[in-house]
Amino acid sequence: MKEIDWSSLSFGYMKTDYNVRCWYRNGAWGKIEVSSEETLNIHMAATCLHYGQEAFEGLKAYRCPDGKVRVFRMDENAARLQSTCRGIMMPELPTELFEAMVAKVVRMNEAYIPPYESGASLYIRPLLIGTGAQVGVKPANEYLFLIFVTPVGPYFKGGFAANPYVITRKYDRAAPLGTGTYKVGGNYAASLCASKEAHDAGYSAEFYLDAKEKKYIDECGAANFFGIKNNTYITPKSTSILPSITNKSLMQLAEDLGLKVERRDIPEEELETFEEAGACGTAAVISPIQRIDDPEKGKSYVFSKDGKPGPVSTMLYNKLRGVQYGIEPDVHGWTKVLIE
Repeated sequence: MKEIDWSSLSFGYMKTDYNVRCWYRNGAWGKIEVSSEETLNIHMAATCLHYGQEAFEGLKAYRCPDGKVRVFRMDENAARLQSTCRGIMMPELPTELFEAMVAKVVRMNEAYIPPYESGASLYIRPLLIGTGAQVGVKPANEYLFLIFVTPVGPYFKGGFAANPYVITRKYDRAAPLGTGTYKVGGNYAASLCASKEAHDAGYSAEFYLDAKEKKYIDECGAANFFGIKNNTYITPKSTSILPSITNKSLMQLAEDLGLKVERRDIPEEELETFEEAGACGTAAVISPIQRIDDPEKGKSYVFSKDGKPGPVSTMLYNKLRGVQYGIEPDVHGWTKVLIE
């Protein structure tokens, strides 16, 4: 294991020893290649640079108390990447190849997997880009898929603690029936201005309403939203939200724990009725929401007066983390041991 101050890691990039790559040429995927180079040599007319043929994923590997290294639901990441590929006309990467490359890059960088006690993990970033030269809006004939890894600490500095959010009407993250359901870089570029303004105003992240009517809850920054009331887990249904694997897992765990689950439109006014609320995603798992301010309406929806996470959010967080770290029984077969 590398000599790294694991407990003070931020959520950012750190160089590791190896990444893995695979080219798509002449209508077929090639062999897995191993590289220690951090840069790419691509054509200046590559479609990823001009027409946004770019997709990525995010997942984590965990060093567990039993000494094993587990990865969480990587088949779901493969499936979501395949959905994105269909959406922006890129060749689909087979699940078997995706999983083989994840396993290889994690094992080759085992020295960078943080110890269990640190609370840190190994972040895995798969990336697929159109590399074929094209002038004219059409798909490339050549693509590169690669995966790099980096050890990361908590996404939010405070860890599992309630954070304030702010509603923005000035920006939309993605249009209905647009690319919001795909994990493409353009969606995140579209969020940068709103994110900076929210951070400058003292908030953890911006909070989007639906792009069409500005009436319904959509997403919190780069994460899905959920609310808790009357023993029910409620999350938005929208054609512009990225399908979060964490949210999907939390919905199943909520049912396992005896909660009802509803995926539906959530009018902004309904925020007043929630007992708890949170943002969820791979990076933060659950980020409990302290309050959501709506400056335009002069309203503030408060979910935690003392800044502490609510009991249901805490229960779900501990349950999911327990599964990821091999502490809780993995009854749904979500984890895979990569290193014994």
